Amino acid sequence: MKSGDRATDWRHWTIAITGMNARPDNPGPGMAVARCLREYSGFRGRLIGLGYDALDAGLYDDSCDQSHLLPYPSMGEESLRDRLEEIQGLCPIDAIIPCLDSELTNFQRLLPALDSWGIATLLPSHRSLAARGKDRLPSLCAATGMATPETRAINDPGFFDSCQDSGWSFPLMIKGLYYDAQVVHHPAEARMVTHRIAGQWGYPILVQQFVPGHEINLTAVCDDSGTLLAPVMMRKRAITDKGKAWAGITIDDDELRAMAQTLSTHLTWRGPLEVEALRGEDGRLYLVELNPRFPSWIYLSHGVQRNLPALLLSLMAGERLPFAPTPRTGTLFIRHAQEVIVDLERLAAMSTTGTHPQRHPRA
Repeated sequence: MKSGDRATDWRHWTIAITGMNARPDNPGPGMAVARCLREYSGFRGRLIGLGYDALDAGLYDDSCDQSHLLPYPSMGEESLRDRLEEIQGLCPIDAIIPCLDSELTNFQRLLPALDSWGIATLLPSHRSLAARGKDRLPSLCAATGMATPETRAINDPGFFDSCQDSGWSFPLMIKGLYYDAQVVHHPAEARMVTHRIAGQWGYPILVQQFVPGHEINLTAVCDDSGTLLAPVMMRKRAITDKGKAWAGITIDDDELRAMAQTLSTHLTWRGPLEVEALRGEDGRLYLVELNPRFPSWIYLSHGVQRNLPALLLSLMAGERLPFAPTPRTGTLFIRHAQEVIVDLERLAAMSTTGTHPQRHPRA
């Protein structure tokens, strides 16, 4: 199973990328990561798209050479191991970049198997992953001296019937443990949103006090010692109804950079991360989330010549890291929706066999 003949130059590797879902209001990061690598100067390798649903648009995008379905993360690491073993038999993979929060624990548990198959990764430890969980955000901030909106995990929508008696005031943020978030303004709306999110992601649901202000985000890669490398920061300029960035502009914020370095050092973080923070109207910086992967806006890093997926591969390969110029502030990204044309045969092949080859093989 182990390839044993992986090229020393990662630019010739076969790289698998997850998170190929691309819903316009809440896209996964996979297609943006693939785009960063496909457009990186000197890249001559192959990209393998990995998704969870036959209607994930990225599975059919021409950025990838092949695509395969994986079992849903709720099926556990053994199902993932069996499927990856099948895929490795079809097209030996040199590296994997997981891009979804919900799958990270399974991939982390499979590290020995992935290593034995010759598949490179750079993932945070199990301890680090657990410590950054959304339900543990208050303890993480208490340990690092950071401000964060008051947050509580609940398992019963009845909480909203009397929450105002215990000091919780509307509006509130309702969040799933892995994904989804929505601002609610009264108890009936809070119960409805809780049922919706719990129906998809289960309990607990996180209730967070709404803090007025504007959101600023940072993404970077960390080495084995938790050192923050080549951070890229942006301020959201337009969002979807799920609060996801539809447009953003690069910024340079020393306090946000210091927050990210403190977190990565405290957690000895390894691999990609995204820090979501809020600059409150009171002037304070609040930590909102720490995500264990690249964000869906990662293509902006390529746009400012700090191609972070390429930097991650350089770390995996043990190469000298490429020069990362200072990002020019004021660089804007604006997202748009795009149709991917798929013939019925390809959809049928993906639905029935969980795999399909590239439609137009690269030269």
